[in-house]
Amino acid sequence: MASSKSVVIAALIANGAIAILKFIGFLLTGSPSMLSETYHSISDTGNQVFLLVGIRYGSRAPDERHPFGYGKAQFFYSFLVSVLLFGIAGWESAKHGYQEIQAVLGHEAGHGGGAGVRTAELLGREFPAVFVNYGVLIGAIAFEAYALAKARAAMKKQIRTNGWSGYREAFRKTADTTTLTALTEDTIAMAGAGIALFGVWLTEVTGNGIYDAAGALLIGIMLMGFALALAWENKRLLMGESLPNDVERELGGLVADVEGVASVVDLRTVYFGPKTVLVTTDVEFVPDLSGRAVDAIVDDIERALKHANDDIRAVYVEVEQDETPSVGSGSEPDGGDH
Repeated sequence: MASSKSVVIAALIANGAIAILKFIGFLLTGSPSMLSETYHSISDTGNQVFLLVGIRYGSRAPDERHPFGYGKAQFFYSFLVSVLLFGIAGWESAKHGYQEIQAVLGHEAGHGGGAGVRTAELLGREFPAVFVNYGVLIGAIAFEAYALAKARAAMKKQIRTNGWSGYREAFRKTADTTTLTALTEDTIAMAGAGIALFGVWLTEVTGNGIYDAAGALLIGIMLMGFALALAWENKRLLMGESLPNDVERELGGLVADVEGVASVVDLRTVYFGPKTVLVTTDVEFVPDLSGRAVDAIVDDIERALKHANDDIRAVYVEVEQDETPSVGSGSEPDGGDH
């Protein structure tokens, strides 16, 4: 949790500073790419605030109405971030870029021009103007590199801990949507700044505003694509995704190996937060066990599962045996028995 929070705070500081720099660059040059990048950074800054709210709300202790805690709040706010990333940063950037392309083409046909044309003229005639954008975008890349390094370090730690093959598998399996969102945002932020820098440079070299305008459109399309992917990954957790099948099989094997267990009828898991997993299992015990012996075995099952996976916070065991009355046992997310 502390790692996720530090990642988000780093991204918040970086994006807030970058948004101001990009807007200044847009005011001075009128560059469509700079305006798209301003939308992007403003959206990212707001998104980090939402993620911090999710972390704070999700860390609340379990209560009577939420016996498994508030961890899913982080899934909700991460999903909200993906919607805002698509709707504000992505859509507005793409729309603005498309309009500027039309304006440039209209100017070439003798029908006037827009900001992209004015940018080409400004960059071609005013020596300092292009260096404003260069400086802002290079500064933005530096800020984003700092935030991305924090997010990558946190994700690499998860990859090592879980034995995942790489980022692709981590993207599909991680329940730490806060770090996933920060990593995604920082990656596309660096890519967006690079596209904007290339578009501004081409416009300055050729005197044609189409490249700057096209950069704005590409940034918007890229943002919308990543936002959809991020929304899909958050949706799986909001809808109650389980642990991966191979992990569930390993947990089932651990239960089956507990002394006194005859067979595991069923085992199911579900995420209730980034590091909060509920496990329910139906177990058949060896015949002729006393109630005290069954309770002891249930305790052994809980200990074995929690020792195997630190994310498991609650375990419920249902006894499947005709000779023994059905016994339910479990533990609260804070470790208390009932």
